[in-house]
Amino acid sequence: MLAKLRSMAVLGIDAFEVTIEADICEMLPSFTIVGLPDGAVRESRERVLSAVKNCGFEFPSRKVTINMAPADVKKEGSAFDLPIAIGLLMASSQISPIENADDYIITGELSLDGSVKRVKGMLSMAVTAREMGVKGMIVPKDNAHEAAVAQGVSIYPVSALNDALEFLQKQKEIKPHNTNIEELFNRSRKYGIDFRDVKGQEHIKRALLVAAAGGHNILMVGPPGSGKTMLARRLPTILPDLTLDEALETTKIHSVAGLLEPSSPLLAVRPFRAPHHTVSDAGLTGGGSYPRPGEVSLSHHGVLFLDELPEFNKNVLENLRQPLEDGRVTISRAAMSLSYPARFMLAAALNPCPCGFLTDTRHRCSCKPDQIQKYMARISGPLFDRIDIHAEVPALSYEELAQKQPGRDSQSMRGEVKAARAIQTERFKQSKNVFCNAHMESRHIRKYCELDSSSQNLLKMAIEKLGLSARAYDRILKVARTAADLSGSENIEAAHISEAIQYRSMDRKLWTNGSRDFQTAEMV
Repeated sequence: MLAKLRSMAVLGIDAFEVTIEADICEMLPSFTIVGLPDGAVRESRERVLSAVKNCGFEFPSRKVTINMAPADVKKEGSAFDLPIAIGLLMASSQISPIENADDYIITGELSLDGSVKRVKGMLSMAVTAREMGVKGMIVPKDNAHEAAVAQGVSIYPVSALNDALEFLQKQKEIKPHNTNIEELFNRSRKYGIDFRDVKGQEHIKRALLVAAAGGHNILMVGPPGSGKTMLARRLPTILPDLTLDEALETTKIHSVAGLLEPSSPLLAVRPFRAPHHTVSDAGLTGGGSYPRPGEVSLSHHGVLFLDELPEFNKNVLENLRQPLEDGRVTISRAAMSLSYPARFMLAAALNPCPCGFLTDTRHRCSCKPDQIQKYMARISGPLFDRIDIHAEVPALSYEELAQKQPGRDSQSMRGEVKAARAIQTERFKQSKNVFCNAHMESRHIRKYCELDSSSQNLLKMAIEKLGLSARAYDRILKVARTAADLSGSENIEAAHISEAIQYRSMDRKLWTNGSRDFQTAEMV
């Protein structure tokens, strides 16, 4: 007898339907799964065998063939255990045929005792099922919150194989699981940290405010203990709140990666990812024999923080160039090519030299000039070119550490960022794939970054006397446009240009042993 059921698999961050066909014939006992299954799918034989027996049924002592269509797309994961077991019982006539089986998508991993365990990528499956007009989904109980976030499709949670069988045979009623998206979204939209915890460093807070307002990548340079990591971790708290569409897209990525907590079915705050400098190419940008999203995709709509930037493998850092430019990561393999979204803000931090004390007035640097040059050369020019703001983070004085008055809080800073982003949204409403000033291309810069004569003279003098590179020109204009938006100015003024010049320190400083000789923007 032949039995057919509907299930789903995930490819990239999107799901597609898989038809599970179970056939039993009178031949020597065997169990074969075809349709490009991976190791986890092939191992389902043992899980299904034990689950069927422990739920009071018999495993057929005949030839069992399971086909997973479409047969030319690789299937991976453990989500097919439940439909395979149900199909096997139908094909062996141990349960009566299920008349409305086509109305449901069935997914779930089976334990040896027949209980149903959660699987990855459930939100992607639910979104696809909704788009297909599927009546309902039978899912593991622990995935019910996550699946219900998609809305528009009935979610029926089950805890065991017998629960699913009784429901499909109309012997048991299971109420559809519902989730109040608005309530969940508003309840989860909280950060546990705040900029008020940061003492001093007001000029760095301003630099982070400008970066958040324009979506600019930022690099912080300073000695150990100056607060670079503390400041970076609070950057997401001043970014605009996630929209529901952004939250769903970000949650899908985390769901596919298996990082979604059962108690948090929807990410309501912007992600912050801080991989260690030993991260591999695949760990940062995604990949593997069966591609998985990397840190750049997990930080989609959020912040990717790279601490101790020169310590990262140079080849790994070079892989950042495509996602920083395109907002997507494309992973090509012989059998497939996948694309993951990766629109994030890059925040990076580094010491000014190998020992870290080159810019610290209280400690003497022990590094030689060639060591400093070699250390800084680990970061390529093209990567520096994609960082708009360079900010120096000095060591804190005792007076700053001892002050009791809290600093400026994240809520007030986020209000300024929202106002600036609203201006940019209106400005770029006719432009595709441009959402903030950092995304501007040359034609946008020519149109929206016009300068008066005094601003032109200031920028010309900065480029000539401070030794700024040609690639810094567009970056300065973009950052100046953001500074103007924060002040509510329609035109870019000399003060905005001057502030933007201050944020190109890595372009204009000469590093020497134990001290620095450099010209500042005050000269202009």
